[in-house]
Amino acid sequence: TIGALLAEAAAAIAADPLGLPDASPRLEAEVLLGMATGLTRATLFAWPERAVPPEAVARLRALVARRLAGEPLAYIRGFQPFWDLELEVAPGVLIPRPETELLVQTALELGKDRDDLRVADLGTGSGAIAAALARERPGWELLAVDRSAAALAVARRNFHRLGLARCHVVRGDWLAPVADAGLDLILANPPYVAEGDVHLMRGDLRFEPPSALASGRDGLDAIRAIAREARRCLVPGGWLALEHGWDQGDAVRAILAEGGLVDPSTRRDLAGLDRVTRARAS
Repeated sequence: TIGALLAEAAAAIAADPLGLPDASPRLEAEVLLGMATGLTRATLFAWPERAVPPEAVARLRALVARRLAGEPLAYIRGFQPFWDLELEVAPGVLIPRPETELLVQTALELGKDRDDLRVADLGTGSGAIAAALARERPGWELLAVDRSAAALAVARRNFHRLGLARCHVVRGDWLAPVADAGLDLILANPPYVAEGDVHLMRGDLRFEPPSALASGRDGLDAIRAIAREARRCLVPGGWLALEHGWDQGDAVRAILAEGGLVDPSTRRDLAGLDRVTRARAS
């Protein structure tokens, strides 16, 4: 029955806390059973005594096995919520996370008085940041930049499915494909974990692309690369805003200042941790 299968799947996921440190067993069981049966969560709640066909039971157990092997739920589903969107994700693309919504909020605040900004989302991955901004500011022109052709294919599908005609995919390494003084706002959630960090071998991170997670011995190489080119690409008064690690605020402000940007400041997330640093071109 539905109830018995939910209990079985949730118990299996809960029994592996070391491999799945961020798992939500009951919620994940509901998601996986819904995928296996095609039933909504409301139906699962309403009819726990309902029998499940053998082929759906087999599908559920195969999905649970993938999750127990550590595969992120987002990759199993093929979608991940971000902002007010459902975005396609796939192996080879970073899974959008709630803390990145602070970067979207920062961009909206920086551009609150303009309906015609030209904005770049560097290392766009699934296109999450660009898509959220395009939904909120349909007059902005968004360049979704990534060096990965596979990532850009996912971003392109998301933009097309959501009807975001002013989001344009651009293949390239950070700001290399951007013209001088071509942008009002540069945004990035770049890799910022130090290579060799033990966290890279835990949870979902084991399955996500290493190039989207780690950047040099101190995790700051990508941020340095972006900062070196930002002033060239920004119009006077334009802004750069970057997501980074909780303990990197001081270092990122120094890097942006060294790149010739002024007024660097750092915003904290809901947990009170440094998360987004911004600075502008003079």
